[in-house]
Amino acid sequence: MAGSKEIRNKIKSVQNTRKITKAMEMVAASKMKKAQDRMRATRPYVEKAFNIAMHISKANTEYKHPFLVPRENVKRVGAIVVTTDKGLCGGLNTNVLRVVMQQHKEWRAKGIDVDYVAIGNKGQGFLQRMGANIVSSATHLGDRPHLEKLVGPVKVLLDEYIAGDLDEIHVYYTNFVNTMKQEPRHGRMVPIPDQYRSATGEMRKVEVSDGTWDYIYEPDARELLDGMMRRYMEAVVLQMVNENMASEQSARMVAMKAASDNAGKIITELQLIYNKTRQAGITKELSEIVGGAAAV
Repeated sequence: MAGSKEIRNKIKSVQNTRKITKAMEMVAASKMKKAQDRMRATRPYVEKAFNIAMHISKANTEYKHPFLVPRENVKRVGAIVVTTDKGLCGGLNTNVLRVVMQQHKEWRAKGIDVDYVAIGNKGQGFLQRMGANIVSSATHLGDRPHLEKLVGPVKVLLDEYIAGDLDEIHVYYTNFVNTMKQEPRHGRMVPIPDQYRSATGEMRKVEVSDGTWDYIYEPDARELLDGMMRRYMEAVVLQMVNENMASEQSARMVAMKAASDNAGKIITELQLIYNKTRQAGITKELSEIVGGAAAV
């Protein structure tokens, strides 16, 4: 059994660790509210942009945007992987990267090549260890996402798709459900699907009949549709990062709270062991004194 000094040092070490985890829990709690507000503020905008994109896809126009036209043979795809820059947030990154690995194996089994865009340090490191083809990345985003840092890396895949080098673009991120629950999501971003998964997890589809929507384009359909689709893609990417950041702060707060609680339990157990050790030492000293007195 360890001596009293070693146990005291262990107790002090765990107490210092608990101070750190408690501070990180409070910091994550303060950041979580702002991240959730940003995430909830952009959700309605993305849903309305999706509705407009679906209406445009059904409109009678002489120009069909490439983002709205599915391709029959899928030989090469792009994937955007959204993770965090920092750790200590439980299994948040592990869960979404597990989905990435599973889908990557399925694509490779079908002979489909994949180009990746990594948003976040953790995802970039994972893809590098996996030996994946990373065409661009965005890291060190801070606590608030900035669109100008995200547009560049994602535009690489969009340009490849328009040029015909890619047949689909998929996205991986963590969706915020509530403070205690975050779900890894995988979906197709381009070509734009005719339905989407809402924040609550249910699939929603825009009911638009062919021929019921028509538009007058000024100056022309190509210019307006290109601008509309570009704004929609920017909104989708920004929303994914907002969802991931809200999930990150929530998961970190929960993880640090669990760590602080576990540290408290360890301290209690160590104090009990310390008291038993000290009591045993005192009993031994008393026995030695009584034995010495009896010998005299």
